[in-house]
Amino acid sequence: MLSYGGDYNPEQWPESVWADDVALMREAGVNLVTVGVFAWAWLEPAEGRYAFDRLDRIMDGLHAGGVAVDLATATASPPAWLSHAYPQILPVDADGRRLTYGSRQTFCPSSPVYRQAATRLAEQLARRYHDHPALAMWHVHNEYACHNAHCYCDVTAGAFRDWLHTRYGDLDALNEAWGTSFWSQTYTDWAQVQPPRATSTSSNPAQLLDFKRFSSDEHLTNFTAERDLLHKLSPGVPITTNLMTGACFNLDYWAWGRELTGPDRLVSNDHYLVGTDSREAPAQSAFAADLSRSLGGGAPWLLMEHSTSAVNWQPRNHAKAPGQLIRESLGNVARGSDGAMFFQWRASRAGSEKWHSAMLPHAGTRSKIWREVVQLGDHLRRLAEVAGSRTVADVAVLLDYPSGWAQEAPNQPSTDMDAFGEIMRWHAALWRLGVTADLAHPGADLSGYRLVVAPALYMLPSAAALQSYVDGGGTLVVGPYSGLVDEHDRVHPAPLPGALAELLGIRVEEFYPPNGFVTLDDGGTGYAWTEAIEAEGAKVVARYADGPVAGGPAITRRGTAWYLSTRLFDDVLGEFLSTLLDPKLVPDGVEAVRRRHADGRSYLFLMNHSDAAAQVDAAGVDLLTGAAWDGRLPAGGVAVLREE
Repeated sequence: MLSYGGDYNPEQWPESVWADDVALMREAGVNLVTVGVFAWAWLEPAEGRYAFDRLDRIMDGLHAGGVAVDLATATASPPAWLSHAYPQILPVDADGRRLTYGSRQTFCPSSPVYRQAATRLAEQLARRYHDHPALAMWHVHNEYACHNAHCYCDVTAGAFRDWLHTRYGDLDALNEAWGTSFWSQTYTDWAQVQPPRATSTSSNPAQLLDFKRFSSDEHLTNFTAERDLLHKLSPGVPITTNLMTGACFNLDYWAWGRELTGPDRLVSNDHYLVGTDSREAPAQSAFAADLSRSLGGGAPWLLMEHSTSAVNWQPRNHAKAPGQLIRESLGNVARGSDGAMFFQWRASRAGSEKWHSAMLPHAGTRSKIWREVVQLGDHLRRLAEVAGSRTVADVAVLLDYPSGWAQEAPNQPSTDMDAFGEIMRWHAALWRLGVTADLAHPGADLSGYRLVVAPALYMLPSAAALQSYVDGGGTLVVGPYSGLVDEHDRVHPAPLPGALAELLGIRVEEFYPPNGFVTLDDGGTGYAWTEAIEAEGAKVVARYADGPVAGGPAITRRGTAWYLSTRLFDDVLGEFLSTLLDPKLVPDGVEAVRRRHADGRSYLFLMNHSDAAAQVDAAGVDLLTGAAWDGRLPAGGVAVLREE
């Protein structure tokens, strides 16, 4: 069975509405709802006074209606009474200002007071509901660090020092790692070490990098504290927390994925489209889904939240086009999600997200949204046999969070060299070619992939895994400004590009960010970046025809290892990758993704994002209609083929 439903917030509504909600859920085919995400004040109205009678009735009513519950621990939004009584839990920004309560996620992730209060609430919920028949899963917190990634208070400073002491052992090692001899920053006492608070000019980049690592670990410690308690009190009940893989790069999600993988654990993700360009929407969604799947080692995951239509937090609140809700939902299922969930079930009448779309919108059941919600419920019911299968991918895009943090720190040679955006751009190029790609860590075993691309790998302590992959016959493509620094953001000894110099067979002399675009002698074009390089064992495939390093190598190849010393424009990048892949072409605008069971049963998902009908050469039965596939995919249409 595939999960279908969304966040349900009955605390926002009178009890007289609850029965209607359950009846409409049944009509829509909803079988799972998340309850209590932001209900801390409702569940614990005063310190130590828990009020669960209303939640009891909600749980009982949902169970009677055949709807299971993903029960949240409610710890993402500390209530006003907690912040008022213990103002030390409130976060402090880099300028030393203590933020106040009145929104969500307003807490210091290192605060022992917050952590104790959060685990107490989780314990009370687990003791009361661990054996409730409606309970299907635990939902810890909500979207960790998507709004409040860091705190700079004194409590954080002490926790940061403890973290550094564990990592480095002594101050000599810390000073060496951070390069503190520069600008007379050497520390002689642990008390002198602090978070990278506001200062007269730029902070030490190694300090910034370690602080981001530390903050990610602090949030993860909060998660595991709740998770482990829930495992103890309700053994066998799966546990998750909803990540934001497509928009939040504040956390090292590879570490989080390890803590969400295993028995009774599940990777889940929230994804909301950014911007108003509908042509970019499917690629955005595909990246978030592919990363979510990859964090769990390829196992099925769950799309915990997305929107039925418009969101309220963008400059222009555009509604989704007809059919887009279904295409986006099934696109996530195609890429490994065992369901489609939304924020939220019923649109809020008040608060910051009252204009956020919902499964049951303000317009009610006589609306496009409701008709598509019911239709999607029917689709997911018909796709029940897909559950548990895995998405097929034989290409990998490398992603390393600390590398991206280091590359996007201040005082780089060019502010145009964003890391995470570039990784998403290369992934989108593969998406346009019809290629399904995993995301992978650069130190992972890559032997199962026919192509590995590294769009932005500024930080690389060692190229051993990449060398092993190439030695095994794999094809590797590395983007510019890669391999330059070690894990402490220290430049590798000459020659550049450091860890990659021998593998790529090149030597980089200098960087030359151009003022505009540059042309290559093979007719390609690049932008944002060029390098003066010498081939030392590599073959020059293309040279710069103009620009600051005219005549110099632009694209090189050593064996099956390629290097691009500029950022190729989207169409040129796609053409280049196509020559390495020889992909099976599908019509423009058609997304084709395959899932397969261990026993060989396979399913081809087809989503037509274009305004024209398409002909797709495939064979099988469309599970959504029960009819044999005739090859025609209507404009905006979807099909899921059980393949012959």
